[in-house]
Amino acid sequence: MRRRRAALLTAVLASLSVSASVSPGAAGGPPTGPGTLKQRGVVRSAERPIAGAQVTLLQAGDRPGAGARPLARTRSDAHGRFTLSYRAPDSPAAVLYLTADSGPAGRPPSRTGHRVRPVRLVAMIGTGRRHGKVVLNERTTVAAGFAMAQFTQGGEVAGRRPGLQNAAAVSHNLADIGDGSAAEVLTTAPNGDQTSTLRAFNTLADILSGCTAGRTCESLLALARRPGAPAPRETFQAVADIARLPGNHVAGLFALGKGRDMYRPRLAKAPDAWTIALRYVGNGHELDGPGSVAFDAEGTAWIGNNYTFDADPRRSVCGSRILSRLTPTGQDVPGAPYRGGGLYGVGFGTTIDPKGRVWAANFGFQGTGCPLDASLLYRSVSQFTPGGRPLSPRQGWRFGDIVQPQGIISDREGNIWVANCGGRSVTRIPRGDAVRARNIAPGGDSLIKPFGVTVDTRGRAWVTGNGSDSVTMLSSQGEPLRSITGGGIKRPMGIASDTLGNVWVANGGAVVAPCEGTTPAMVAEAVEDIVTRQVDASVTLVRPDGTKPAKPFVNDGLFLPWGIAVDGDDTVWVANFGGHRLANLCGARVSACPPGLRTGDPISPADTGYTSDGLKRNTAVQIDPSGNVWLANNWRTIPLQTNPGDHQMVVFVGLAAPVRTPLLGPPRHL
Repeated sequence: MRRRRAALLTAVLASLSVSASVSPGAAGGPPTGPGTLKQRGVVRSAERPIAGAQVTLLQAGDRPGAGARPLARTRSDAHGRFTLSYRAPDSPAAVLYLTADSGPAGRPPSRTGHRVRPVRLVAMIGTGRRHGKVVLNERTTVAAGFAMAQFTQGGEVAGRRPGLQNAAAVSHNLADIGDGSAAEVLTTAPNGDQTSTLRAFNTLADILSGCTAGRTCESLLALARRPGAPAPRETFQAVADIARLPGNHVAGLFALGKGRDMYRPRLAKAPDAWTIALRYVGNGHELDGPGSVAFDAEGTAWIGNNYTFDADPRRSVCGSRILSRLTPTGQDVPGAPYRGGGLYGVGFGTTIDPKGRVWAANFGFQGTGCPLDASLLYRSVSQFTPGGRPLSPRQGWRFGDIVQPQGIISDREGNIWVANCGGRSVTRIPRGDAVRARNIAPGGDSLIKPFGVTVDTRGRAWVTGNGSDSVTMLSSQGEPLRSITGGGIKRPMGIASDTLGNVWVANGGAVVAPCEGTTPAMVAEAVEDIVTRQVDASVTLVRPDGTKPAKPFVNDGLFLPWGIAVDGDDTVWVANFGGHRLANLCGARVSACPPGLRTGDPISPADTGYTSDGLKRNTAVQIDPSGNVWLANNWRTIPLQTNPGDHQMVVFVGLAAPVRTPLLGPPRHL
């Protein structure tokens, strides 16, 4: 009799747990009354429903380590369906997400509740209320794991705004949580069948499905583990760990998906690394030779363009007169792109100052047959309000002897530093007051073809001399301090600072900065030459005192290095003008690197870097507040003398440590 009563009590408790909520109403059950919301959904592995999964609706933590807050919990029925009742969080910025926990093949946990359940499927809802059902499956889990990789620890999501909110939105570019399919952004041009990203995404979902089916969980969790980090205990954290170190155990993970074929199309062979790279084009007819990118405080991307958009590579084009601005998910911000203020043929220079004002360096790119005299156009910078209204006059700001400006950056005091590639000088605009701009010329041959510029922890400016194989250090007031040579500095292009006061230099080797001429015909011959002569590609670390640098860092992930950036963990990212690859190096803060690596060692695969067939010739690279790595597809793979500009930004999802924006010199971790 006692056994029968115990069995009956267990059954009653089990049935009650199906509708129990973590946020109880007055009577102890699910919340009811005004303000109560319902969320319906279904848990699946591909098309197979998963019964008995513990489904939880959570509010992500609002800072690292805060932990997620459960709002409601239930179990899926025999058809995988569930309904949750909950009260909406007070904050409109709250990020919500769903998890579904089960054992392999949907087996429920033991009654003790202590057994680890290795299958966790996730769907990011994001901010605001979700209308209609939500599907949790392997695709939504891969999307959530990559987008939230930098905000996920121990299977829970937490982080600061705007990075957390933006990352949740980016997950919807990968998977449609309404039906569990691959999202439209991922499946259509300029992504879709034009790159291998969709196939990699589906292959990762297939790899997860092996664990869901109860066959490969132990192997998956072991292979996903990052060196020096705890092993993941469930599939969602496993995906996040793969996203953060995608070159780890690539072949072994690929083998786990063999024979699954639940999600198509998929990869036929293992990739170089498990990266997810999306291409963004804004409104589809604005980006042409994007040269640089800067992020504002909300994480929107401001992009300067070399040329007026024209899809025909055979037609000569004039200098672009627009400044693009994309949302974190790749669409035009309402009202963008922006015009006026003297914009014309922006090159490598776009920056944002502490007040959110946007600055663009008008290099003056243009093709042949344009009605304007380029010599009148490449002596200015343009300035815009945070909302895109021009502050500079029709001719741009021309004070301070600006000539063919390329790199431009704001420091924390709002001083604007401009590298005059067409001269041998730097222009300093004190606190953004263009009328007070002053030209700084170190003199002699110490600074030829100034190209990239950065600001260090002391407010000093560092400028690369592409024609002098040097880096020049200037005081915070603009006084020349010293010229640094050696250490492999050869044809330097981009330059970036870290939180320890070091600067990192991208040595293009054979890359010649386009300073003498602005037309495609004038630079195409040089491009052809440098692409066929890949020599001296390296990165140099210069210490804060500017002493002679040590031996440069070299690996096969570097191919005509151009742009360079440092993320929130002080690791270094290099955009390459050749090779279709992104390089990631261990920075000076070795504790943030995988165990065993030293400063300058490659974190990305040493023989290839992080490759993508979505990449062309890349100039700028920057990190956004969600940890996504943005690269400018600036030049077509085959240089053309008419319209060589390419038309996309390429975004590697969840790959880097987030950075607080705008970037005002050294990075600050979000």
